Amino acid sequence: MATIEKYAAKGVYDPPIYAQAVKVGDARTILYIAGQVAYAADGSPAHAGDFKAQARSALLALKAQVEAGGGTMADIVKVNTYLTDIRHRADYGPIRAEFFGPKMPAHTLVAVAALAAPEFLIEIEAVAVL
Repeated sequence: MATIEKYAAKGVYDPPIYAQAVKVGDARTILYIAGQVAYAADGSPAHAGDFKAQARSALLALKAQVEAGGGTMADIVKVNTYLTDIRHRADYGPIRAEFFGPKMPAHTLVAVAALAAPEFLIEIEAVAVL
């Protein structure tokens, strides 16, 4: 089982909601999880125009992917989140905390011009170690 240590270097700001860095030891398996979006069962975009529903759907898909690989959300060490509108950042924080708790792993959040389909408002990718 991998050991996962979240930390911030001395003298570097340690934000309360994510880790500045994550040290992994004894890892045997690394999961690279592609960007997850809000897909309907038929592969079409789900929850058009509803950011909160899309965020929960993408995080549920991320959770399903890590669990299918033999891990849990606690095994995720790096997350990249892409938003098509940075104003959704405020809505994303509490939803993200439902899945990761009060302090998530190393995390990057950026606004992008567009995702794979114009209906997608959020995409979340991750790396987990087991």
